[in-house]
Amino acid sequence: MLDFGKIGKKIYNLDNPREFRRYIVFRGRCMLHPLRMKRLEKFFVSSELLAKIADIYPFVYEQPTRAFFYNKSTFEERADLVEKHMMFLIDNLKENEIIDLYSKKEKILWESSDDGETLHLELMYHPGQRKEGLLSIRLVAADSGILYQIMFWIAPDKSGEWSLWIGAMQGPNMENAREVIKQLTKRCHAYRTKNLILHATQEVAKALGLKHIYAVTNYGYYAMNHIRTDRKLKNSFSDFWAESGGIPCKDKRFYELPLTEYRKTMEEVPTRKRANYRKRYALLDEIDNAIRDNIGFLCK
Repeated sequence: MLDFGKIGKKIYNLDNPREFRRYIVFRGRCMLHPLRMKRLEKFFVSSELLAKIADIYPFVYEQPTRAFFYNKSTFEERADLVEKHMMFLIDNLKENEIIDLYSKKEKILWESSDDGETLHLELMYHPGQRKEGLLSIRLVAADSGILYQIMFWIAPDKSGEWSLWIGAMQGPNMENAREVIKQLTKRCHAYRTKNLILHATQEVAKALGLKHIYAVTNYGYYAMNHIRTDRKLKNSFSDFWAESGGIPCKDKRFYELPLTEYRKTMEEVPTRKRANYRKRYALLDEIDNAIRDNIGFLCK
């Protein structure tokens, strides 16, 4: 049996009172779910690669014990989610690429230095994002920092088809965020940055051969930190998913999103805007091709 006390010490800073409390809670929850934790341990020691992942990313043992991923998720659901996600990666990605991702080494999906500041999309992961997922797609500007990111995991849906599940989308958090986003939107030919990060996520899902995309709703979000103290939403996930062609699922915690973003035909676009739309579509085609090629490099 694994020493969860030792694992907890790798996860938490015991000099911090809040972290020490989480360490105690983690150990307690492991003791309350001995059979499921034993199965989780058995899974992660079943191969050299899985053992290596758990060693560099011990949070695979913590995530099932906390109320992460989506609202009212159960211990069993979270443990199964972690296992299924890792199984998909092992079956589809090269070993060294998986190790890199969980060693905080980003994989560039697209990059451009045209029209100013270098901009890129990347696939990466950081333990600080573990509340909402097991991988991230980020839009990053060289000087400004992270502009948008989507956290997600990969697991089968109820029909057994492999799907990408979006746990959260986060926007910029810098002082001049409004101006940075304004300039980037102009650079992307009036294409909103949050649409761009979702578009990239759709393309990643297709490049990985996934069949569906699901996203947590306002109700489905695991926590309430997207709600202000006056109970008004900071950001409405549900509204954006609906704007993006999403359809509410029977499970009100999720929307199903289209795998491909809808594009207006030139006939649908006012004449004065057509030149801008052509430039935007050319940019998106460039991004799509780069994502397809770069995901291909990661795959077996």
